[in-house]
Amino acid sequence: MDAVSLTKKLVEFNTINPPGNEAPMADFVGDLLSTNGFTVHYPGFGENRKHLVAEKGVPDSGKPLVFSGHFDVVPLGARKWSKDPFVCKVEGDRLYGRGSSDMKSGLAAIICAATDVSAEKMSEEGIRLILTAGEELGCEGARKLVKTYTGLGSASAVIIGEPTANLPATGHKGAIFLTAVSTGKTVHSSMPELGINAIYKAARAILKTEGFMFNARKDNLLGFPTINVGKVTGGLNLNSVPDHAEFTIDMRTTAEVDHKEILIRLGKELGDEISLQKHVDLPPVSNKDDDPFIQMVYKICESEGVTSARSRSLPYLTDGSVLQDYYHNVPTIILGPGQPDQAHQTDEYCLISKIEQAVNIYKKIIINWRN
Repeated sequence: MDAVSLTKKLVEFNTINPPGNEAPMADFVGDLLSTNGFTVHYPGFGENRKHLVAEKGVPDSGKPLVFSGHFDVVPLGARKWSKDPFVCKVEGDRLYGRGSSDMKSGLAAIICAATDVSAEKMSEEGIRLILTAGEELGCEGARKLVKTYTGLGSASAVIIGEPTANLPATGHKGAIFLTAVSTGKTVHSSMPELGINAIYKAARAILKTEGFMFNARKDNLLGFPTINVGKVTGGLNLNSVPDHAEFTIDMRTTAEVDHKEILIRLGKELGDEISLQKHVDLPPVSNKDDDPFIQMVYKICESEGVTSARSRSLPYLTDGSVLQDYYHNVPTIILGPGQPDQAHQTDEYCLISKIEQAVNIYKKIIINWRN
Protein backbone atom coordinates (compact mmCIF):
# COMPACT_ATOMS: atom_id res chain seq x y z
CA MET A 1 0.00 0.00 0.00
CA ASP A 2 1.41 3.38 -0.99
CA ALA A 3 1.41 6.24 1.53
CA VAL A 4 -1.47 8.17 -0.04
CA SER A 5 -3.73 5.10 -0.07
CA LEU A 6 -2.65 4.30 3.47
CA THR A 7 -3.46 7.84 4.61
CA LYS A 8 -6.97 7.41 3.19
CA LYS A 9 -7.38 4.14 5.07
CA LEU A 10 -6.12 5.56 8.37
CA VAL A 11 -8.46 8.55 8.15
CA GLU A 12 -11.38 6.10 7.99
CA PHE A 13 -10.67 5.06 11.59
CA ASN A 14 -12.60 7.36 13.92
CA THR A 15 -10.06 8.00 16.66
CA ILE A 16 -11.50 11.23 18.05
CA ASN A 17 -10.13 11.82 21.55
CA PRO A 18 -12.03 11.58 23.78
CA PRO A 19 -12.66 8.66 23.82
CA GLY A 20 -9.85 7.71 21.40
CA ASN A 21 -10.77 4.15 20.39
CA GLU A 22 -7.32 3.72 18.88
CA ALA A 23 -7.15 -0.09 19.26
CA PRO A 24 -8.64 -1.05 15.85
CA MET A 25 -6.26 1.31 14.07
CA ALA A 26 -3.29 0.01 16.09
CA ASP A 27 -4.24 -3.58 15.14
CA PHE A 28 -4.49 -2.66 11.45
CA VAL A 29 -1.10 -0.92 11.44
CA GLY A 30 0.45 -3.73 13.47
CA ASP A 31 -0.67 -6.31 10.92
CA LEU A 32 0.95 -4.27 8.13
CA LEU A 33 4.21 -3.98 10.04
CA SER A 34 4.40 -7.61 11.17
CA THR A 35 3.78 -8.73 7.57
CA ASN A 36 6.86 -6.68 6.66
CA GLY A 37 9.17 -8.25 9.20
CA PHE A 38 8.64 -6.01 12.24
CA THR A 39 8.28 -7.34 15.76
CA VAL A 40 5.14 -5.68 17.11
CA HIS A 41 3.90 -5.04 20.66
CA TYR A 42 0.68 -3.39 21.82
CA PRO A 43 1.05 -1.74 25.25
CA GLY A 44 -2.41 -1.05 26.64
CA PHE A 45 -3.76 2.36 27.49
CA GLY A 46 -7.33 1.71 28.58
CA GLU A 47 -10.55 0.32 27.16
CA ASN A 48 -10.31 -0.04 23.37
CA ARG A 49 -7.04 1.92 23.42
CA LYS A 50 -3.54 0.70 22.49
CA HIS A 51 -0.10 1.99 21.73
CA LEU A 52 2.05 0.25 19.14
CA VAL A 53 5.79 -0.35 19.45
CA ALA A 54 7.41 -2.04 16.45
CA GLU A 55 11.06 -2.89 15.77
CA LYS A 56 13.14 -4.23 12.92
CA GLY A 57 16.84 -5.09 12.98
CA VAL A 58 17.39 -3.83 16.54
CA PRO A 59 20.12 -5.84 18.34
CA ASP A 60 20.31 -6.29 22.09
CA SER A 61 21.46 -3.01 23.63
CA GLY A 62 21.09 -1.33 20.23
CA LYS A 63 20.39 2.35 19.76
CA PRO A 64 18.01 2.47 16.80
CA LEU A 65 16.55 5.40 14.93
CA VAL A 66 13.09 6.06 16.42
CA PHE A 67 10.07 7.35 14.51
CA SER A 68 7.03 8.42 16.48
CA GLY A 69 3.47 9.59 15.87
CA HIS A 70 0.00 9.36 17.39
CA PHE A 71 -3.25 7.64 16.41
CA ASP A 72 -5.80 10.01 18.01
CA VAL A 73 -7.39 13.12 16.50
CA VAL A 74 -9.29 16.07 17.93
CA PRO A 75 -13.12 16.45 17.79
CA LEU A 76 -14.73 17.85 14.66
CA GLY A 77 -15.61 21.23 16.17
CA ALA A 78 -18.77 23.33 16.02
CA ARG A 79 -18.51 24.36 12.36
CA LYS A 80 -20.14 22.02 9.86
CA TRP A 81 -17.81 20.13 7.53
CA SER A 82 -18.48 20.36 3.80
CA LYS A 83 -16.97 16.89 3.36
CA ASP A 84 -17.29 13.61 5.25
CA PRO A 85 -14.47 13.84 7.83
CA PHE A 86 -13.88 10.06 7.81
CA VAL A 87 -14.08 9.38 4.07
CA CYS A 88 -11.14 10.94 2.27
CA LYS A 89 -12.03 13.17 -0.66
CA VAL A 90 -9.30 14.20 -3.08
CA GLU A 91 -9.47 17.52 -4.91
CA GLY A 92 -6.36 18.26 -6.94
CA ASP A 93 -3.38 17.96 -4.59
CA ARG A 94 -5.55 18.08 -1.47
CA LEU A 95 -6.62 15.03 0.53
CA TYR A 96 -9.42 15.95 2.96
CA GLY A 97 -10.37 14.29 6.26
CA ARG A 98 -10.04 14.60 10.01
CA GLY A 99 -6.47 13.78 10.90
CA SER A 100 -5.21 14.03 7.34
CA SER A 101 -2.60 16.60 8.42
CA ASP A 102 -2.57 15.92 12.17
CA MET A 103 -1.23 13.36 11.76
CA LYS A 104 -2.35 10.31 9.82
CA SER A 105 -0.45 11.35 6.70
CA GLY A 106 2.67 11.43 8.88
CA LEU A 107 1.89 7.95 10.20
CA ALA A 108 1.36 6.64 6.68
CA ALA A 109 4.65 8.12 5.47
CA ILE A 110 6.53 6.65 8.45
CA ILE A 111 4.99 3.19 7.96
CA CYS A 112 5.60 3.11 4.20
CA ALA A 113 9.16 4.38 4.47
CA ALA A 114 9.96 1.88 7.22
CA THR A 115 8.51 -1.07 5.31
CA ASP A 116 10.02 -0.02 1.96
CA VAL A 117 13.59 0.05 3.27
CA SER A 118 14.97 -3.46 3.60
CA ALA A 119 16.79 -4.51 6.74
CA GLU A 120 20.03 -4.73 4.76
CA LYS A 121 19.90 -1.01 3.97
CA MET A 122 19.24 0.08 7.55
CA SER A 123 22.05 0.77 9.96
CA GLU A 124 23.11 -2.11 12.17
CA GLU A 125 21.21 -0.41 15.01
CA GLY A 126 17.85 -0.94 13.27
CA ILE A 127 14.64 1.07 13.51
CA ARG A 128 11.84 1.43 16.09
CA LEU A 129 8.37 2.90 15.64
CA ILE A 130 6.56 4.29 18.70
CA LEU A 131 2.96 5.05 17.76
CA THR A 132 0.86 6.31 20.64
CA ALA A 133 -2.72 6.62 21.75
CA GLY A 134 -3.82 9.69 23.70
CA GLU A 135 -1.48 12.41 22.46
CA GLU A 136 -3.95 15.23 21.85
CA LEU A 137 -4.73 15.93 25.52
CA GLY A 138 -1.25 16.80 26.75
CA CYS A 139 0.72 13.75 25.57
CA GLU A 140 -1.01 11.65 28.23
CA GLY A 141 -0.44 8.40 26.35
CA ALA A 142 3.30 8.81 25.86
CA ARG A 143 3.75 9.96 29.45
CA LYS A 144 2.13 6.76 30.70
CA LEU A 145 3.96 4.60 28.16
CA VAL A 146 7.45 5.61 29.29
CA LYS A 147 6.49 4.98 32.91
CA THR A 148 4.86 1.56 32.47
CA TYR A 149 6.35 -0.12 29.39
CA THR A 150 9.85 -1.58 29.61
CA GLY A 151 10.42 -2.29 25.92
CA LEU A 152 11.42 1.16 24.64
CA GLY A 153 15.17 0.48 24.95
CA SER A 154 17.64 3.17 23.91
CA ALA A 155 17.76 5.43 20.86
CA SER A 156 20.30 7.28 18.74
CA ALA A 157 17.86 9.88 17.38
CA VAL A 158 14.11 10.57 17.20
CA ILE A 159 11.84 11.87 14.44
CA ILE A 160 8.32 13.00 15.34
CA GLY A 161 6.05 12.92 12.27
CA GLU A 162 3.81 15.83 13.32
CA PRO A 163 2.72 18.35 10.64
CA THR A 164 5.53 20.66 9.50
CA ALA A 165 4.97 20.59 5.69
CA ASN A 166 8.28 18.66 5.64
CA LEU A 167 10.23 21.59 7.08
CA PRO A 168 12.41 20.09 9.83
CA ALA A 169 11.88 21.75 13.21
CA THR A 170 14.57 21.36 15.84
CA GLY A 171 12.56 22.48 18.83
CA HIS A 172 9.32 23.47 20.47
CA LYS A 173 8.36 24.93 23.81
CA GLY A 174 7.65 22.86 26.88
CA ALA A 175 4.38 23.08 28.78
CA ILE A 176 3.02 23.32 32.30
CA PHE A 177 -0.77 22.98 32.54
CA LEU A 178 -2.36 23.87 35.87
CA THR A 179 -5.74 24.31 37.49
CA ALA A 180 -5.83 27.06 40.11
CA VAL A 181 -8.54 26.54 42.75
CA SER A 182 -10.01 28.93 45.30
CA THR A 183 -12.53 28.08 48.02
CA GLY A 184 -14.84 30.21 50.15
CA LYS A 185 -18.03 30.13 52.21
CA THR A 186 -21.47 30.29 50.62
CA VAL A 187 -24.31 32.42 51.99
CA HIS A 188 -27.28 34.28 50.53
CA SER A 189 -26.08 37.06 48.23
CA SER A 190 -28.08 39.63 50.18
CA MET A 191 -25.65 39.12 53.08
CA PRO A 192 -22.25 38.80 51.36
CA GLU A 193 -20.42 40.06 54.45
CA LEU A 194 -21.23 36.72 56.13
CA GLY A 195 -19.59 34.66 53.39
CA ILE A 196 -16.27 34.31 51.60
CA ASN A 197 -16.39 34.87 47.83
CA ALA A 198 -14.21 32.35 46.00
CA ILE A 199 -14.62 34.17 42.68
CA TYR A 200 -13.09 37.33 44.10
CA LYS A 201 -10.09 35.25 45.22
CA ALA A 202 -9.78 33.77 41.75
CA ALA A 203 -10.10 37.20 40.11
CA ARG A 204 -7.27 38.62 42.21
CA ALA A 205 -5.13 35.60 41.32
CA ILE A 206 -5.93 35.92 37.61
CA LEU A 207 -4.63 39.49 37.58
CA LYS A 208 -1.45 38.32 39.32
CA THR A 209 -1.10 35.54 36.73
CA GLU A 210 -1.39 38.05 33.89
CA GLY A 211 1.48 40.06 35.34
CA PHE A 212 3.69 37.10 36.26
CA MET A 213 7.31 37.55 35.20
CA PHE A 214 9.42 34.55 34.19
CA ASN A 215 12.66 36.53 34.45
CA ALA A 216 14.09 34.33 31.71
CA ARG A 217 16.51 35.30 28.97
CA LYS A 218 15.40 34.97 25.38
CA ASP A 219 16.03 31.46 24.06
CA ASN A 220 17.83 31.62 20.71
CA LEU A 221 15.49 29.01 19.20
CA LEU A 222 12.30 29.23 21.26
CA GLY A 223 12.06 32.90 22.18
CA PHE A 224 10.41 33.90 25.47
CA PRO A 225 8.14 31.81 27.73
CA THR A 226 4.44 32.67 27.87
CA ILE A 227 1.52 32.31 30.28
CA ASN A 228 -2.22 32.27 29.58
CA VAL A 229 -5.47 31.88 31.54
CA GLY A 230 -7.78 29.95 29.22
CA LYS A 231 -10.87 28.97 31.23
CA VAL A 232 -12.64 30.28 34.34
CA THR A 233 -15.49 28.61 36.24
CA GLY A 234 -17.18 29.33 39.56
CA GLY A 235 -20.38 29.77 41.47
CA LEU A 236 -23.74 28.01 41.34
CA ASN A 237 -26.33 30.76 40.91
CA LEU A 238 -26.85 34.50 40.85
CA ASN A 239 -28.07 34.98 44.40
CA SER A 240 -25.42 33.05 46.33
CA VAL A 241 -21.90 33.91 47.41
CA PRO A 242 -19.74 31.31 45.58
CA ASP A 243 -17.69 28.92 47.68
CA HIS A 244 -15.68 27.48 44.78
CA ALA A 245 -13.94 28.88 41.69
CA GLU A 246 -11.13 27.73 39.45
CA PHE A 247 -9.20 28.74 36.37
CA THR A 248 -6.64 27.13 34.09
CA ILE A 249 -3.06 28.25 33.55
CA ASP A 250 -1.10 27.31 30.42
CA MET A 251 2.63 28.06 30.57
CA ARG A 252 4.83 27.47 27.53
CA THR A 253 8.47 27.28 28.50
CA THR A 254 11.93 27.39 26.96
CA ALA A 255 15.29 25.88 27.80
CA GLU A 256 15.92 29.03 29.88
CA VAL A 257 13.14 28.13 32.35
CA ASP A 258 13.51 25.80 35.35
CA HIS A 259 10.08 24.21 35.83
CA LYS A 260 10.47 23.46 39.53
CA GLU A 261 11.66 26.98 40.31
CA ILE A 262 8.92 28.63 38.25
CA LEU A 263 6.17 26.60 39.94
CA ILE A 264 7.46 27.58 43.37
CA ARG A 265 7.54 31.27 42.39
CA LEU A 266 4.07 31.16 40.85
CA GLY A 267 2.67 29.52 43.98
CA LYS A 268 4.16 32.23 46.17
CA GLU A 269 2.89 34.95 43.82
CA LEU A 270 -0.71 33.67 43.92
CA GLY A 271 -0.55 33.16 47.68
CA ASP A 272 -2.51 31.10 50.18
CA GLU A 273 -5.87 31.93 48.59
CA ILE A 274 -5.06 29.60 45.67
CA SER A 275 -4.11 25.93 45.44
CA LEU A 276 -2.45 24.69 42.24
CA GLN A 277 -3.16 21.31 40.66
CA LYS A 278 -0.61 20.22 38.03
CA HIS A 279 -1.80 18.21 35.01
CA VAL A 280 1.06 18.43 32.52
CA ASP A 281 4.74 19.16 33.10
CA LEU A 282 6.77 18.59 29.93
CA PRO A 283 10.17 20.02 28.98
CA PRO A 284 10.88 21.82 25.71
CA VAL A 285 12.47 20.05 22.75
CA SER A 286 15.80 21.62 21.90
CA ASN A 287 18.84 20.54 19.88
CA LYS A 288 22.31 21.70 19.00
CA ASP A 289 22.17 22.87 15.41
CA ASP A 290 25.60 21.42 14.60
CA ASP A 291 24.62 17.89 15.71
CA PRO A 292 25.50 15.37 12.94
CA PHE A 293 21.96 13.96 12.83
CA ILE A 294 20.42 17.43 12.57
CA GLN A 295 22.80 18.41 9.79
CA MET A 296 22.13 15.17 7.91
CA VAL A 297 18.36 15.73 8.03
CA TYR A 298 18.77 19.31 6.79
CA LYS A 299 20.78 18.11 3.78
CA ILE A 300 18.34 15.30 2.96
CA CYS A 301 15.35 17.64 3.11
CA GLU A 302 17.09 20.12 0.85
CA SER A 303 17.99 17.35 -1.60
CA GLU A 304 14.25 16.57 -1.80
CA GLY A 305 13.38 20.15 -2.67
CA VAL A 306 12.50 21.47 0.80
CA THR A 307 13.61 25.10 0.95
CA SER A 308 14.77 26.88 4.12
CA ALA A 309 15.44 23.54 5.81
CA ARG A 310 17.34 25.09 8.69
CA SER A 311 16.87 25.78 12.38
CA ARG A 312 13.28 26.60 13.31
CA SER A 313 10.89 26.00 16.19
CA LEU A 314 7.20 25.13 16.50
CA PRO A 315 4.44 26.67 18.63
CA TYR A 316 2.74 23.40 19.55
CA LEU A 317 3.53 20.52 21.93
CA THR A 318 4.42 16.98 20.75
CA ASP A 319 5.42 13.58 22.15
CA GLY A 320 8.96 14.74 21.41
CA SER A 321 8.98 16.34 24.87
CA VAL A 322 8.42 12.94 26.44
CA LEU A 323 10.74 10.94 24.19
CA GLN A 324 13.71 13.30 24.11
CA ASP A 325 13.63 13.41 27.89
CA TYR A 326 13.24 9.61 28.13
CA TYR A 327 16.09 8.98 25.69
CA HIS A 328 18.49 11.29 27.55
CA ASN A 329 18.41 14.27 25.20
CA VAL A 330 19.20 12.50 21.92
CA PRO A 331 18.71 14.68 18.80
CA THR A 332 14.97 15.00 18.16
CA ILE A 333 13.41 16.52 15.05
CA ILE A 334 9.76 17.24 14.30
CA LEU A 335 9.23 16.52 10.62
CA GLY A 336 6.04 15.48 8.85
CA PRO A 337 4.00 16.01 5.67
CA GLY A 338 0.91 17.57 7.25
CA GLN A 339 0.08 21.24 6.88
CA PRO A 340 0.60 22.95 10.27
CA ASP A 341 -2.17 25.47 9.63
CA GLN A 342 -4.65 22.65 8.96
CA ALA A 343 -4.26 20.96 12.34
CA HIS A 344 -7.62 20.90 14.22
CA GLN A 345 -9.37 22.78 11.39
CA THR A 346 -12.78 22.18 9.81
CA ASP A 347 -12.32 20.53 6.37
CA GLU A 348 -8.76 19.62 7.34
CA TYR A 349 -6.56 18.55 4.44
CA CYS A 350 -3.05 17.42 3.59
CA LEU A 351 -1.17 17.84 0.31
CA ILE A 352 -0.61 14.58 -1.56
CA SER A 353 2.72 15.88 -2.88
CA LYS A 354 3.91 16.41 0.70
CA ILE A 355 3.02 12.82 1.66
CA GLU A 356 5.07 11.44 -1.22
CA GLN A 357 7.93 13.80 -0.44
CA ALA A 358 7.93 12.74 3.22
CA VAL A 359 8.28 9.06 2.30
CA ASN A 360 11.39 9.85 0.25
CA ILE A 361 12.86 11.97 3.06
CA TYR A 362 12.21 9.32 5.71
CA LYS A 363 13.70 6.55 3.53
CA LYS A 364 16.89 8.55 2.96
CA ILE A 365 17.17 9.23 6.70
CA ILE A 366 16.78 5.54 7.52
CA ILE A 367 19.37 4.51 4.94
CA ASN A 368 21.93 7.24 5.66
CA TRP A 369 21.85 7.47 9.47
CA ARG A 370 24.92 5.66 10.82
CA ASN A 371 25.58 3.93 7.52
